[in-house]
Amino acid sequence: MRRITIWLLSTVTALVLLFSYRTSTMGVGGGTSAVAVDRGGTSPGSGDTPTGTDPGSGAPGANTGEGANTGDGADTGDGSHDGSVAQTRWGPVQVRITVAGGRITDVTTLQVPDGNFRDQQINDYAVPILRQAALTAQSARIDTVSGATVTSDGYRESLQAAIDAAHLR
Repeated sequence: MRRITIWLLSTVTALVLLFSYRTSTMGVGGGTSAVAVDRGGTSPGSGDTPTGTDPGSGAPGANTGEGANTGDGADTGDGSHDGSVAQTRWGPVQVRITVAGGRITDVTTLQVPDGNFRDQQINDYAVPILRQAALTAQSARIDTVSGATVTSDGYRESLQAAIDAAHLR
């Protein structure tokens, strides 16, 4: 009888520990959050539109990003264009491109998954590589960064939407 009691308590303890274990991909509270980041070379507070707002409506979450043009040359595509928010497995990804003379001169990351420390590590490594690849290719046809497949896919999707909004190739 004593062996059965010890076995039962050990089993219950093991099950409780197993089901209460939180993996590193779950983040705090098991959810994923997204933060606005500036990894594209522009200075914070330099007139960027706050993430998730539409400059015309002032309503949070109203910006789909498509066609957002803050530049002067609407016919040439010059100015800043936000890509749509790409909803990925780990969280939203969104970029903004700056176009001058029909060429992409800058790519700024507005949102990346940031639910835990590992997400931050991955994106701190991957985003500058993706930015440089986009500037070099002048398109969304860029390679996936090893170890950041989900972010790379979302980055390409948002980048293509921004390119489409700027009426580039």
